Amino acid sequence: MPTALINAAKVKKILEALEGDWQAEMEGYHTYQTLADRDTDPVRAQVLRHLAQAELEHAALWAERIKELGGEEPVYTGGPSGAAGSLANRAGGMGMALRRLEIEESRHIASYGEQLKSLGDERSFAIFEHVIQDERDHYRELGSLIRGHYSPPAGAAKIDPKAVLAEMLAQRNQGRKQPGSWIGDAIYGVNDGLGAIFGIVSGVSGATLGNPAQTSHYVLLAGLSGMIASALSMGSGAYLAAKSEREIYMAEVAREREAIATNGPEARELLSLYYQVKGLPEEDAIHMVSHIASDPEQLLRALTSERLGSNEEALANPMVSATSGALSTAVGAIIPVIPFFFMQGLPAVITAGIVSLAAHFAVGAAKSLITVRSWWASGLEMTVVGAVEGAVTYGIGILLGKGGM
Repeated sequence: MPTALINAAKVKKILEALEGDWQAEMEGYHTYQTLADRDTDPVRAQVLRHLAQAELEHAALWAERIKELGGEEPVYTGGPSGAAGSLANRAGGMGMALRRLEIEESRHIASYGEQLKSLGDERSFAIFEHVIQDERDHYRELGSLIRGHYSPPAGAAKIDPKAVLAEMLAQRNQGRKQPGSWIGDAIYGVNDGLGAIFGIVSGVSGATLGNPAQTSHYVLLAGLSGMIASALSMGSGAYLAAKSEREIYMAEVAREREAIATNGPEARELLSLYYQVKGLPEEDAIHMVSHIASDPEQLLRALTSERLGSNEEALANPMVSATSGALSTAVGAIIPVIPFFFMQGLPAVITAGIVSLAAHFAVGAAKSLITVRSWWASGLEMTVVGAVEGAVTYGIGILLGKGGM
């Protein structure tokens, strides 16, 4: 048989093996990633994501070698959840799924070992050795997860407390809307603009109802003027409030920094006392503070957080607060005015009342984004408040109109 045919047959055999390895690693990636997304244990979920990333890196090594051998770009043919989507893994729970993965890792180690001996592809040897070592580490990591005391092997990624905290907070808030502070500003702004201008529109409508042409003219004039004034007032107020809060916070941080520089032992003792008040034993509190104090900036952040009950990340952005406050106030304020662009007299007043009350309900319902009340109860409350406000200002307007004012 010609040498070229022998070489071609050998390359084909190697490509088939490596493509199978690539498929296995990609299935492992999807399996680990899916299990991590399902897992309620943040530490275990982070380990599973680390394992998923390692599987993806292995697949990339095999894909690169396949290209070097002249093979086509491999295409994953498995499911989006890998083996995690199987009935056995779903029914057996996380513990059973981890045991199955542990067995699968041992099979991969054995398979790679056989290929290392039989394929005879020297340029793949380094990849095989690297992947086999990783798979052994994965086998040990899965074993420790199953037994409930995770101990990463030498060279494995350490558990990142910050990532674990983020994982726990994400799971705690799962299914609950977590709006940014600007959403609260926006809802407050719409509420403020809607309430203020609806009152103006109702009052002016009551005062000018005898003259339909005047009603539309004066309502538009008063409503648009009030909208601009309310939006500017809300925007500037939100900006100054957020800016003042930030300036006060930074001033307090500067004072804390100076206090730490002047009397470090006192600062450490103070932080230790804060932790003791929260229930930490004195010895543990002192030990924790000694670790924190090894980094002056970390000590500053910890002490500032305890004393002020906040941190810089929690502060509102002045420009975001101003923009959301001004725009949302303008949006809320224009709603009661819109009917008077197209209608006059009593029909315009009735339409404005209906539209405004509907908007009150919508704004009240939207408040459920940042409160724990039901949307319908919050919406109904806002509607009642708006109706009372409109009726009172409308009545006052009628009295003022009859009085010739």
